Amino acid sequence: MCCGVEHALSQARGRLDRQMKRMNDVTGALARAQEFSDFLAVLLQRNPSVLALLTTDTIELAYEAALACGEGAANMAQALRQRRNALALVTAVADLSGAWDLGRVMQVLSDFADNTLEDAIGTAFAERFPDEEPCGFSVIALGKHGSRELNYSSDIDPIFLFDPETLPRREREEPIEAAVRIGRRVVELLSKRDGDGYVFRVDLRLRPSPEATPIVLPVDAAISYYESTALGWEQAAFIRARAAAGDKALGDYFLQAIRPFVWRRSLDFGAVEQITDISRRIRDHYAQGQAFGPGYDLKRGRGGIREVEFFAQVHQLIHGGRHPELRAPATRDALVALREGGIIAAEEAADLDAAYVVFRTIEHRLQMIEDQQTHSLPKNAEAMERVARLHGLDSSAALLDLLRPHVERTGAIFDGLIGSDASDGLSRNEEKLAEQLAALGFADTATPVRRIESWRGGSVRALRSKAALSALEAVLPALMAGIGKAPDPAGALNRLDTMISRLPSAINFFKLLEARPALAAMLGDILSHAPALAEALGRRTELLDGLIDATAFDPQPEAGELVAQFSALEPGDDYQILLDRVRQKVGDRRFALGVQIIEGRRDPLAVGADYARVAEAALVTLANATIAEFEVQHGRIPDSELAILALGRLGGGVLTHASDLDLIYLFSGDFNAESDGPKPLGATQYYNRLVQRISNAMSVQTASGPLYEIDTRLRPSGAQGLITVSFDSFERYQKESAWTWEHLALTRARPVFGSAKARDALAAIIADVLHVKRDLTAFITDAVKMRADVAKHKPPSGPLDAKLVEGGLIDLEFLIHVTQFMTGSGFSPGLSAALAALVKQGHLPGDLIAAHDLLTRYLIVSRLVAPGAQEPAEATRPLVARACGCENWNALLESYDAARQSVIGPWQAIVAQYGEIQNVE
Repeated sequence: MCCGVEHALSQARGRLDRQMKRMNDVTGALARAQEFSDFLAVLLQRNPSVLALLTTDTIELAYEAALACGEGAANMAQALRQRRNALALVTAVADLSGAWDLGRVMQVLSDFADNTLEDAIGTAFAERFPDEEPCGFSVIALGKHGSRELNYSSDIDPIFLFDPETLPRREREEPIEAAVRIGRRVVELLSKRDGDGYVFRVDLRLRPSPEATPIVLPVDAAISYYESTALGWEQAAFIRARAAAGDKALGDYFLQAIRPFVWRRSLDFGAVEQITDISRRIRDHYAQGQAFGPGYDLKRGRGGIREVEFFAQVHQLIHGGRHPELRAPATRDALVALREGGIIAAEEAADLDAAYVVFRTIEHRLQMIEDQQTHSLPKNAEAMERVARLHGLDSSAALLDLLRPHVERTGAIFDGLIGSDASDGLSRNEEKLAEQLAALGFADTATPVRRIESWRGGSVRALRSKAALSALEAVLPALMAGIGKAPDPAGALNRLDTMISRLPSAINFFKLLEARPALAAMLGDILSHAPALAEALGRRTELLDGLIDATAFDPQPEAGELVAQFSALEPGDDYQILLDRVRQKVGDRRFALGVQIIEGRRDPLAVGADYARVAEAALVTLANATIAEFEVQHGRIPDSELAILALGRLGGGVLTHASDLDLIYLFSGDFNAESDGPKPLGATQYYNRLVQRISNAMSVQTASGPLYEIDTRLRPSGAQGLITVSFDSFERYQKESAWTWEHLALTRARPVFGSAKARDALAAIIADVLHVKRDLTAFITDAVKMRADVAKHKPPSGPLDAKLVEGGLIDLEFLIHVTQFMTGSGFSPGLSAALAALVKQGHLPGDLIAAHDLLTRYLIVSRLVAPGAQEPAEATRPLVARACGCENWNALLESYDAARQSVIGPWQAIVAQYGEIQNVE
């Protein structure tokens, strides 16, 4: 064979090897995405055509296909969301497989942001001015969008500008009115959540005085502000600014006009000091009391992303006015320019660049898990493991080993910039404040001193006006007094800071707290003792308003009345608005119920029943609405309807704040029937599509936040089976094919949706199955083995894991259910009712009732105050003891141990008898 042919074959084999390696990398990335990211798993299911290209062709073809998604959509909003979902999938797989490096990933995400802004502006103009070309409206991109470094689940922080002379407007419409309407429509097209999700979260608070100015600014007024009034941090923000969309000539005119403000030829050490002071405060905020490890904030912690960025920006501010070549917007480009200009050492530039790549890559992994804009490593061990495995590492320890040297090196370099002891010295005012805080009970005063001074210094946008600061000072003593008693004051302060930072203006918020001291005290309790409630309050500060009315502490009405309240709509409201409204109303009630527990207003058992009523009402409301929406296209199945069975805690009628919903979807009638709508479907396909939409309506996160996680794995054949089956198929499966654990689960089944006829039919099927003759010895032996398997594969998190610990609620549930089958009596979905019946009939000892109540109370309370099933902090223990009906923490521990022993005795008697049978076999 001639050398030319051999060379050609060798090249072909090399190309084939490289292609196969890429395909193997993509295959591995897809497998990790499916297993370790709930968000990506949903995208894989929703985008089959893109998935097909990823598995059979190249990433680039899949990328082109993603950009074309949404071409057949009903409107631009839907098209953009479908395109975003497809692009999110392709970008993740390209990133996870190594097909794209960090630079390409950030570029793709940033280009998409530019293009979607153009599409949104074009749509907004076309709707209002069909005969006009978009002009006079410009988008200035700031932050990571401005520098084309967007992260995987990023906000965009634009400034909207308009030119009153060239912006089209309607007759008798002022230019500012026209501009604001365009701006609002652009934000809505990008940010509003619906069944397809959202495109980008848009944060407009970087504009001048956001609490007082319209969302779109006249360009000359903006120029005047930056020439005369702007703060040092705003100077740094414009290092990364660019005209990203709309009338770019207008945007460039603005940026050219304020260039002297950003890039000053004289060394502006005053502005530099402001930036370094902000960086010190951020380090104090996030790093004090936060050792590197689980929970570490990759963005704001010591040695994290923000310190790499600030290191570059401070040097750019000092030298960029005289050296235009240093004005690179992107962080990595800036480090190169500073190194080449001899401003920073080559070793520092290389080390910071390497750290930045690692940090941003892992930040993307964090955000891929749930499509959340998070920057912190999970505190939960299982969640940490998922992040590590998604990245392709073997363990969370390997992930920490990957990050640690970069964090330490970045922190050391940044120490050299701001001075390693910069946060140690206190001014006289700070010393006085520290004394006041010590008197309020703060053991560590350094953290709150730095935090309060940062608020006073304008680090939070909502506190940059004199009125806002005055309102803050009025309530500060009461707030600090409450937080000083928190088990984790630094964490409580972080939560308060997060909440304030999300306010457009803090004036009304603090004036409300000043007017109602009891509300301020309640806020202190929430921030101090209830992380789940504090997180919800951070997302929606208006939740606090709902506590003003004393009715917030009343019991919830029955489910039927709640359904009527949840279903109420204003004229013109549609299905998507209903999704938001239900989330708001459910969020209001769940928040108030949690506060009832924290404040000791009601028995946790009663609150747990209310949690369940609220969830059931939300399910019925959204199922009804989804069915009505679905019937418009597909009609109805004659003589057939949907029914929903609740199992687990919802079936039993008592939930915790964190409970998901175990459901089985079923339909009556002939599975061979067909719907009568414009787009008819066979019954099985009809109901399987319908219930997917109901599950999405319940679980998808909208602008108003999440609702409930839906678990349908208890359906016939589990995850391998159809999502919904007919009544007949369900009955046949339960009587002929179901496993022991499925019959145990059925003891808590309760019909929660469907006509009275359908519910009665299901109740009859369940009763027949529960009372069918069975080999009790084999059945109970299976149950004993199942409990042992649960203990082996899902051990308790600690001795106070009331659910999984020996003698805890899982043991009690098994004891009740096994006794039900042994005696053929006491069948009731509610554990409390079932237990009371079995005790009354003499089948179980009476002390189990008190044990059940105590363990359930503790579970409900602990889900609020110690979500990881760990022992509550010392400062929170009196609250937990009080909620559980005990005088103090020691009394609670004694009662808890007694309750466990009450369960262990009778359950171990069953284990001893039937475990021996299993061992003999």
